[in-house]
Amino acid sequence: MRLTSLVFAAVLTAVAVPTQAWWGGVRGNDMGGIIPWSPEIHPVYRQIAADHCARWNKVAVITSVHAWYGDYVGFECRWPRGYDPRKTMWRLFG
Repeated sequence: MRLTSLVFAAVLTAVAVPTQAWWGGVRGNDMGGIIPWSPEIHPVYRQIAADHCARWNKVAVITSVHAWYGDYVGFECRWPRGYDPRKTMWRLFG
């Protein structure tokens, strides 16, 4: 009886846990990253990449778009044109 209830509880837990096909997030760092492709992100993948790169005061440059499930949108985070780190440091700490 005890083993049966334990097995039932294990099966119920495995069935009750929902699965998620799209983990809905960007994987990357300050150099760039990837976004998993799905039709829902088609209108907003540029904004998702821009928001990710904005954490490091950089701009996003889309490098690859493979529009099918199981593939990714790739992007790089680059310094904006005309950016000078010395001037920025003096402005912040000067």
